[in-house]
Amino acid sequence: MTSPQIIPVPAALRAEPAGPLRGRLRPPGDKSISHRSLIFGLLSIGETRVDGLLEGDDVLRTAAAAEALGATITRDGASWLVRGVGIGSLLAPRGTLDFGNAGTGSRLMLGVVGGHPIKARFDGDASLRKRPMRRILDPLALMGVKVLEQADGGRCPIVIQGTAEPVPIEYKTPVASAQIKSAILFAGLNSPGRTVVIETEASRDHTEKMLAFFGASVKVEPFGDAGRKISLEGRPELHPAHVVVPADPSSAAFAIVAALIVPGSEVVVEGVMMNPLRIGLITTLLEMGASIEILDRRIEGGEDVADLRVTASALRGVDVPAARAPSMIDEYPILAVAAAFATGTTRMRGLHELRVKESDRLVAVADGLAQAGVDRAIEGDDLLVEGGAGEVRGGGLAVTHLDHRIAMSFLCLGLAARNAMAIDDEHMIATSYPRFKADMARLGARFS
Repeated sequence: MTSPQIIPVPAALRAEPAGPLRGRLRPPGDKSISHRSLIFGLLSIGETRVDGLLEGDDVLRTAAAAEALGATITRDGASWLVRGVGIGSLLAPRGTLDFGNAGTGSRLMLGVVGGHPIKARFDGDASLRKRPMRRILDPLALMGVKVLEQADGGRCPIVIQGTAEPVPIEYKTPVASAQIKSAILFAGLNSPGRTVVIETEASRDHTEKMLAFFGASVKVEPFGDAGRKISLEGRPELHPAHVVVPADPSSAAFAIVAALIVPGSEVVVEGVMMNPLRIGLITTLLEMGASIEILDRRIEGGEDVADLRVTASALRGVDVPAARAPSMIDEYPILAVAAAFATGTTRMRGLHELRVKESDRLVAVADGLAQAGVDRAIEGDDLLVEGGAGEVRGGGLAVTHLDHRIAMSFLCLGLAARNAMAIDDEHMIATSYPRFKADMARLGARFS
């Protein structure tokens, strides 16, 4: 019997035109690394300490799933302690693994469970139930995982039966996706051989880095012009580690763009991850003429980080190549907001992956821009935004479709528009950035 889902009553929120944004801000911990730190803690024998974990709903759902699979997770002051059970020793969960809105957590955990001889049911909220999982299930099936139940199109709710002997495979991913790659590698951890994933375009490499950090034998080689070949030796003994989670560049994006478009603003965003595969937005904003000064580059938690001093700037439209999409796939909604305040046309190419995010982000962004009085068009998988040279009407209502990044992006637009901008629901912001309103308010943002 399926438990009824509790759907919160929508809570609209409005962002009002603000004076200059000023101050310092450290965004929450990176969501990708937060998910993975919990998973690696589960798969290690002993206690992993995680500092700076993103305490958003998405990550806490992954923590609950790790506990259901045998981990013991406790909080020690500002740290989280994960006592794992090791590869091959996961417990069969007693109930459904409910991931809420967490696409990353659910897809990575499909690989984790698939590499063990246990059965588990995966489900989530209405948004997650719309997201395609077939791209994860197909390679897992090649490794011996059985899909016992699934909704239309390989969507949640899904029941899988994992395998004690995952078949070592060589798999070329159909799209640049860290989630596909990671699910295969997590299943391959319990394989009796070598698992190989080939990407023609490199995606986020956090899983590979953390595999090495926790003691696995993993090799990363160039493949073609822009791809990578990742080889993993199965059945390592992962060792617990101390993970320091850097600030999430996808969450930092909102304060960065808001500071660029609100006249007179100057904001320092601290501890932002500067992994080359995650800074496509910063690269693009610099091309648009943004004043972003990179300060105090350093290493935290095995990743390059830096502080960013951002000053309000006159932006210009640019052509964003499709090849940049993997390094900024979550930042296109807020980039579209920046483009609305630029001079000239910004064309964002090759955004097919936006159609299968928490919402059809391509359509949701275009609709939100229309509500704000911004000229825009969708041509195939390209989004074109005609900038208002610093002048955007605002005054509309952006429908979020339960998408946290749509919500935060259009709130940032409202801070710089002539008229307040509203969103239909703020609840889902907590999935990735629970402190968003408070952090932005400290800089001078006004919400009502």
